[in-house]
Amino acid sequence: MDLGYFSYPVPVNDPVNSYAPGTAERARLKAALKELKGERREIPMIIGGKEVRTGDLRDVRPPHEIAHLLGQYHHGGTQEVQQAVDAALAARESWAAMSWENRAAIFLKAADLVATKYRPYMNGTTMLGQSKNAFQAEIDAACELVDFLRFNVHFLSEIYKQQPISGPGMHNRLEFRPLEGFVLAVTPFNFTAIGGNLPTSAAMCGNVVVWKCAATQVYSAQMFMRILMEAGLPDGVINLVLADGRTVGDVCFGNPHFAGVHFTGSTGVFNGMWKTVGENMGKYRSYPRLVGETGGKDFVLAHRSADVDAVVTGLLRGAFEYQGQKCSAASRCYIPSNMADEVREKLVAGIKAFKMGTVEDFSNFVNAVIDEKSFDSLAGYLDQAKKDQDVKVLVGGGYDKSVGYFIEPTVLEATDPQYRTMCEELFGPVLTLHVYDADRFDEILTTVDTTSPYALTGAVFSQDRAAVELATNRLRHAAGNFYINDKPTGAVVGQQPFGGARGSGTNDKAGSMLNLYRWLSARTIKETFVPPTDYRYPFLSEA
Repeated sequence: MDLGYFSYPVPVNDPVNSYAPGTAERARLKAALKELKGERREIPMIIGGKEVRTGDLRDVRPPHEIAHLLGQYHHGGTQEVQQAVDAALAARESWAAMSWENRAAIFLKAADLVATKYRPYMNGTTMLGQSKNAFQAEIDAACELVDFLRFNVHFLSEIYKQQPISGPGMHNRLEFRPLEGFVLAVTPFNFTAIGGNLPTSAAMCGNVVVWKCAATQVYSAQMFMRILMEAGLPDGVINLVLADGRTVGDVCFGNPHFAGVHFTGSTGVFNGMWKTVGENMGKYRSYPRLVGETGGKDFVLAHRSADVDAVVTGLLRGAFEYQGQKCSAASRCYIPSNMADEVREKLVAGIKAFKMGTVEDFSNFVNAVIDEKSFDSLAGYLDQAKKDQDVKVLVGGGYDKSVGYFIEPTVLEATDPQYRTMCEELFGPVLTLHVYDADRFDEILTTVDTTSPYALTGAVFSQDRAAVELATNRLRHAAGNFYINDKPTGAVVGQQPFGGARGSGTNDKAGSMLNLYRWLSARTIKETFVPPTDYRYPFLSEA
């Protein structure tokens, strides 16, 4: 029995540790990295709260040190995915019936475990498995993951408080039910926090989940799954399957109890999901919720009044942190002719000052790209750019996969604003620069808006308020997250809800109430205390 309305106030964003020399957190993280590298972990799937092993073992290796074996995971097939669906559906009734305060406590405990006991291990598995430096891992696998858990509890408590008005003689109430079925969460390699948020945001709302993480994120995903279990998550509520996407899709999208997908990944894959779900609509008990954050071709636009050092810093950080493997990373930039020479000079100098190598050397700003497929694709773009007449390599352009998948941070300059690297998503440490006539700002706004099918993030740098206002209005639909005098990356939960439209997804804004509404199904209940006993209304009387 509920005895009160329980309060979950707005949390404070988790503080970011510096990992500076001499700090305690640096020592703990170094020790965790050594411990993790010193063992070879056998990673099972977690289905119905049980470890599931298939014997089909796949290697887990650091992208920056491919000779080292961190462990192996058990790869699943149709049988294991179906087992996960069955386990989720078996847990559905009891999980939906659990009181909100007890559901909330599980995720708040998980947040505290990530923030304290497991912080170096969440960061360490992310660094080694996904080749993130210490700072990038900290803001992702610790701070953002903790923030998602804590803020979502607060947001959901606020949603539950929303109730309709009642007229005389009646009482109206609104209940927010979980969806009728199971939710599929499909998560990417590049953010451990997304890997944690997509399944837990749906589960927090009372849903049961099949979680398919990227094969290149297994190492940190299994760590978070174990934390959820330690926090008290009941068996079957979230089921971690390690299988290929086609197998997972065939099983889940073909099931009549499929209720929705929470997805982050490529636009092409999400489009395929949408098509498959549409073709299967006759099978489902209700219309599935399709929530996706997909590709990006994110821009930085500098006005002639911009501060050059601010522009250059925004590009160096926005394009090259985590090797440009962020959906929000700056990938194309438009520089006015009046500052082009200075921007070129300072960009080149900044990139030449970068150190690149293993994550265990904390002085390295840049590490490896995620896998050989990504490496080969990026190398192909660089090779073509070296041959094309209307583009030149300002800095970088090299690559080497003898030790790890290392792509040099690269700046290309394209004379044609429609050159392929200005238009296509590369997902790596490659920035393409185009210089425009400083007196033709209005024209370049049209170019920025129409060049890419995506609309995820973008930034404008200007010290002229009229130019800022013009760009903000003209680029209204070009980016779901728009930045003024800052890089287009680094959205913080509770501060900048994240998501884009056009080819970048459904813009359901992870890190806000908007996302949680998608995992709820409202029911209105009206109770009349003294119901009428005669059908006749007063207007029917003649006198």
